[in-house]
Amino acid sequence: MSAVKYTRDHEWIRVEGDVAVIGITDYAQTQLGDVVYVELPELGRRVAQGKEAAVVESVKAASEVYAPISGEVIAVNDALSGEPGKVNADPMGEGWFLKLRIADPKELDALMDEKAYAAFVEGLH
Repeated sequence: MSAVKYTRDHEWIRVEGDVAVIGITDYAQTQLGDVVYVELPELGRRVAQGKEAAVVESVKAASEVYAPISGEVIAVNDALSGEPGKVNADPMGEGWFLKLRIADPKELDALMDEKAYAAFVEGLH
């Protein structure tokens, strides 16, 4: 199983070979509340680490989803357009947002592992 890494903006990234699957964490979806809309990027779009890759809207707010690493969008989770609630129900599974072809694997080194992310979230309370 591939390791999951996390950002300070509450995105997760799971690396599968040269592809990264990206979504928002359980903490993020809890803070957002009921997700009502997800705006996904175009296929083929290049995103830079730390820049907006998608938008998630909830009953409370609209929030940007930032790219944990740089890469090219090779897939988006079209199921979210009809069922944005998947983000709330299964944020680390069926609620994924997009897949990137990884541009620079070294960028992963700047991200947190699960233990570090848990400590980071704990520090927010």
